[in-house]
Amino acid sequence: MNLYPILRPILFSLDPEAAHYATLKLLHLADKTGLSVISKPKVENKPISIMGLKFNNPVGLAAGLDKNGDYIDALSALGFGFIEIGTVTPRPQPGNPKPRLFRLPEHEAIINRMGFNNLGVDHLLQQVKQANYKGIIGINIGKNFDTPIKSATEDYLIGLRKSYTLASYITLNISSPNTKNLRQLQQGDDIKNLLYCLKEEQLKLQKIHGRYTPLVVKIAPDLNDDEIVHIANLLMEFNIDGVIATNTTVSRDLVKGHIHAKEIGGLSGSPVRKQSTHVVAGLASELNSKLPIIAAGGILSGKDAQDKLKAGASLVQIYSGLIYRGPQLIEDILITL
Repeated sequence: MNLYPILRPILFSLDPEAAHYATLKLLHLADKTGLSVISKPKVENKPISIMGLKFNNPVGLAAGLDKNGDYIDALSALGFGFIEIGTVTPRPQPGNPKPRLFRLPEHEAIINRMGFNNLGVDHLLQQVKQANYKGIIGINIGKNFDTPIKSATEDYLIGLRKSYTLASYITLNISSPNTKNLRQLQQGDDIKNLLYCLKEEQLKLQKIHGRYTPLVVKIAPDLNDDEIVHIANLLMEFNIDGVIATNTTVSRDLVKGHIHAKEIGGLSGSPVRKQSTHVVAGLASELNSKLPIIAAGGILSGKDAQDKLKAGASLVQIYSGLIYRGPQLIEDILITL
């Protein structure tokens, strides 16, 4: 039974951030009381093996919805093939001042400037330990807002070391537009230094723990073609295990005139779809299947997901599409695959 069309008008009448947490609490309640079974989409397993990991199906939850890992079991009940939690930072931080989340329903879009609000990596890892879910969990790590860019690598190393044994894979978020100068880490010597240090540490941790946890990099949709080629070559040079394309965009070209168009932050949902798919295709052309692409950005239908896979992705992730279409979107995507 698809209850979301009934719930959506109620949730959309609330402040977006209040609705976000209300939705998560409702999912948690449904999971604890067994009601999630009634409303769960009919999802068949369509297993796929990527990065040495076996995913129950290729549709995942993108990072940002469950920043602290507080709702892993409730979200897994929706039928995702994998769940990515975070972005988490070494130390807790409140994020940017409110309001910081805006809906653009006419465009099926969201603008956020949350700013990595989270309770810190130690809290998140405790939640992972307590979760009953045994599927694929990605942990998305970032730097604290007050850590200088020149010291950012150390924050990522902390996240990597702490998360290594509990994560199925670890994502380096170097593309959020909501932490000052963070996107600088996608450029020049900054990205080379970061990838070199994180790869070296990953291999050290492999020896220490006797397990290999894949390392994934999440990039922006606002890269030009030369930058896409440059990053693709660096990912191969440093033997990174995967790439997520893409994060949110700072462009407002497709939402001009909207009341929220001038809000600072990352734009997600339908307006980022085309550019995100372009980045996926550019990466695929350069990578030549040497490492997998996880596509995110503007997936609101089965066709949108198909387009990402045709462009060269192996897996897809949803977030804004879940807000606008509800859990039924997961089934709608899987039916088309």
